[in-house]
Amino acid sequence: MKPIWNGAIGFGLVNIPVKMYSATESSTLDLDMLDKKDLSNIKFKRVNEKTGKEVDWVNIVKGYKVDDNYVVLDDEDFEAASPEKSKVFSIQQFVNENEIESVFFETPYFLEPQKNGENAYVLLREALKKTQKVGVGTFVMRNKEILGVVKPYHDLLIINTIRFPEELREYNELNVSDKKVKPGELKMAITLIEQNSEPFNSQQYKDTYSADLLKIIQQKAKGQKSKKAKVEEIPDIPLDLMAKLKASLEATKKKVS
Repeated sequence: MKPIWNGAIGFGLVNIPVKMYSATESSTLDLDMLDKKDLSNIKFKRVNEKTGKEVDWVNIVKGYKVDDNYVVLDDEDFEAASPEKSKVFSIQQFVNENEIESVFFETPYFLEPQKNGENAYVLLREALKKTQKVGVGTFVMRNKEILGVVKPYHDLLIINTIRFPEELREYNELNVSDKKVKPGELKMAITLIEQNSEPFNSQQYKDTYSADLLKIIQQKAKGQKSKKAKVEEIPDIPLDLMAKLKASLEATKKKVS
């Protein structure tokens, strides 16, 4: 794996040199965009708005518009904005992970200790395990300040990026029902949840859509036609909740037996 960030974890006055790696990869199929006429590959170019000519990467700069004029920024400007954060994930506080609501979590990254950082790396990992805490802090990557938590994951430390509060939209305009729940329906819904509750096992979940799509691709490559799937329509009539809950419970009982 190739590191995407080299820096350090700031733990008190101790800096732990680390390399950061992407912990995830997409399970979706890599589909190309083609011209329907001759199946030629579609290419996207960086084009000058005025001349219509393609611009080389070396000639592309970043700018921010102020009063109809662009202020161009270079690498030194980005570093000057917060030099102490560009190479250090500085832990600002330790919290219980369950205090952070799930909507804030984004992407996990693996951390590997660099030379002379192994002892401090293991120390932080074991201390976090013992206290069952995670460290919250910020760092800069790709000219963007990132908020994240550092925590143990098996034998590793990982950084899980989380969103800043201002990145979450307000939901006040959504029409959320204030209808009262019927006690009988609530009791049955709780029973259904309890009957289907078990320890989480990530291995039981697979990306079946991509696998099924690949089968269709392989069939078409052999000249076979794919069968048209029946898509279940979502009813727009009010549900008989009690009847549906009873049927769900019966289905669960049959599944268990």
